Amino acid sequence: MSMMRTRCDQTAAWGQLQKAFQGDAGRFDLQTGFATDPQRFERFSQDAPHVFADLSKNLITHDVEVLLLTLARQCGVEVYRDAMFQGEKINNTEQRSVQHFLLRNPLDPLLNKAPSAIKNIANDMAMVHATRDAMLAYAEQVRADDRITDVVNIGIGGSDLGPQMAVLALDQFVMPGKRFHFVSNVDGDELAQVLAQIEPRSTLFLIASKTFTTPETMTNATSAKHWFEAQGGVDVARHFCALTTEVEKARAFGITTTFGFWDWVGGRYSLWSSIGLSIALAIGAQGFHDLLSGAHEMDAHFRLAPLERNLPVRLGMLDVWYRNFHGFSSRCVAPYSHALRRLPAYLQQLEMESNGKRVDQAGQLLPFGTSPVVWGEPGTNGQHAFFQLLHQGTDVIPLEFIAVKAAAHKMPGHQEKLLVNALAQAQALMNGRTDPGGHRDFPGNRPSTFLLLDQLDPASLGALIALYEHRVFVSGAIWGIDSFDQWGVELGKVLAKDLEPRLASGDLLGIDGSTAGLLNRIRT
Repeated sequence: MSMMRTRCDQTAAWGQLQKAFQGDAGRFDLQTGFATDPQRFERFSQDAPHVFADLSKNLITHDVEVLLLTLARQCGVEVYRDAMFQGEKINNTEQRSVQHFLLRNPLDPLLNKAPSAIKNIANDMAMVHATRDAMLAYAEQVRADDRITDVVNIGIGGSDLGPQMAVLALDQFVMPGKRFHFVSNVDGDELAQVLAQIEPRSTLFLIASKTFTTPETMTNATSAKHWFEAQGGVDVARHFCALTTEVEKARAFGITTTFGFWDWVGGRYSLWSSIGLSIALAIGAQGFHDLLSGAHEMDAHFRLAPLERNLPVRLGMLDVWYRNFHGFSSRCVAPYSHALRRLPAYLQQLEMESNGKRVDQAGQLLPFGTSPVVWGEPGTNGQHAFFQLLHQGTDVIPLEFIAVKAAAHKMPGHQEKLLVNALAQAQALMNGRTDPGGHRDFPGNRPSTFLLLDQLDPASLGALIALYEHRVFVSGAIWGIDSFDQWGVELGKVLAKDLEPRLASGDLLGIDGSTAGLLNRIRT
């Protein structure tokens, strides 16, 4: 049974927010805000599991936040959230439940108290833990095998971005003596570069595809297998493992070790599942449990904290305020941590695939914007690239700083310089600088959010990722869209299947002039 929700523009709070923005709220000045409210930092900052958030440098007032939280209640965010945690089929277009949170629940979970959900969730939990236990046992077996020195994860989208981001982020916890490689692009250059670094006898390939039919993944997997055999590799079953629900297709490929997952796990939410095998191989069973534990703590915070102190809700509503009232169509993410260098790419998929929708859950065209463009690079590199535009460009782009208080490395002075650079950039965006000559004039009043982790470890990374997952859930709930389907990726796949034989045969009948011209150009 699908859940019909009240769309944001059909609520009283939406009109009140429009009126507020047309008044003083739309002209809010950060420096004045701090000058008139000595408690502004305390009011707009908070602790959440493993994350401290400073929202005080955002273009928001207490009265606006009250209205935004009223909007959240009028749109039924709390009811929709609870429906997700109770296993209801909130993925409306595919009639599926959304239960990636179960992947990080303990066996006696805090979140499964709703009587109507206990039976189904208990069954799902038993399957989750059985699969996870088997996967982690396999991971420990491979970790103990000194003959395996390289692990190659072949996937795409969520089967690549999540595991790759996490393994890089947790490099300090990665087992010495094993190297991890990630292949996703169907461009053969990527696979060729990885194959040039490894030996068949010491490599384990992980083929990550729920259906075992993903074109890019299976093209790379087939080429990897051919290389393995051509280089004298023997025992495909020992050197290849499949992360899939299609056991028979994997067996036909020559793979006997498989770990599955369920249709209520979307690709961009799958690193917590068997798709995270590369993470478990890198940081071990205990490290993987810690990753899940941190995410579970954030789940409990999202589920139980009042909206006024609920960090995913506050961030999600701030996103709505910026997208639909200020008209900001972009958000920059700048992790001041080299370890988190792939986090912006991971968040691109999480948010833009989830909320990049133009119709609501009923299929009606939306009269307002949804997902912003999410992008970014690590600091301090970004300061010498695109920060010029952030400070003095014609568009206002909210910036999200992510920093880690304690460094893992022992390089003296580096972490202090990194952190003060992040603080200085946030300060400069807010305060600006006046220059009568113009070229050195910084307008200031440019918003930013500052997320601070005490340290970057499996638990804090898990909490950070879950924070972003729930934040995306909140803004999608407000917009009345289905954040858990991704039909927009399908059309190109269908057309590619039609064009591939045409490229071989030269048949141009019935296709547009541009595509026909390009196909002909490529063929000749």
